[in-house]
Amino acid sequence: MLEGIRSSPVVVGAYTDGRGGICPMLAAHRHGGRTSFVSFARAWDEFARTKTIRRATEREVRTLENLLVASLAAEAETDLGAAIADYRRRRAFPEIIARRLKDAPRRSLQAAGR
Repeated sequence: MLEGIRSSPVVVGAYTDGRGGICPMLAAHRHGGRTSFVSFARAWDEFARTKTIRRATEREVRTLENLLVASLAAEAETDLGAAIADYRRRRAFPEIIARRLKDAPRRSLQAAGR
């Protein structure tokens, strides 16, 4: 998205303006981003306080660029390997509990000698 908003005219209120201007999400898509966040598009238009199609102001684009740069800087400080391991642990935990609960009646019957 950062590359896209730096190289294309940015619009608010629509996907494109028909004159070369594009929204930040389309800018990201054209530069390799393959995500779709409707919530971002709504937030972008809300930030710009518009319900019509228009070019984004210099201030709006600069604000978005600064937020993207800050987000990338914060991401660079994140230990991605640890975050993935933590996610996998949290995801596996309910599955382990469910398995143990499912097997619990058999274990108690076996322990009782039945």
